[in-house]
Amino acid sequence: MAGATVVRAAGCVLWRRAPGTGVIELALVHRPKYGDWSFPKGKLKRGEDPLPGAIREVLEETGMHCAVGARLPTARYMVDGRPKEVRYWSAEMTGGFFEPNREVDQLVWLPPDAARARLSNERDRPLVDALCAALGLCP
Repeated sequence: MAGATVVRAAGCVLWRRAPGTGVIELALVHRPKYGDWSFPKGKLKRGEDPLPGAIREVLEETGMHCAVGARLPTARYMVDGRPKEVRYWSAEMTGGFFEPNREVDQLVWLPPDAARARLSNERDRPLVDALCAALGLCP
């Protein structure tokens, strides 16, 4: 649809070192409305810059605070005939507590390979590799 307004969104590939082992784990959220597993993300508010929007979405969806790191690839795809653009950053979890909410009913922490397999949308899988490359920590 030429000239359609782009839906702007932002999110993070939230990660932590697993307690006890130090292995890198990624946070995936389950959205019951869509029945999918994805990284925390959401639409930007009018006039909101992408980075603060990504941090806000992580907090709203996961209850986690984070330290933002490297910029990751932007996902571009169509939703209901409109182009959507989701800007992503890596973000290390620094604290917080997950409580199920109306948008997200589950949060899981998984190693990169398991996270890649659990993600519902193929377009999200390259973000796992991008995070690993940015951190230089994943196998």
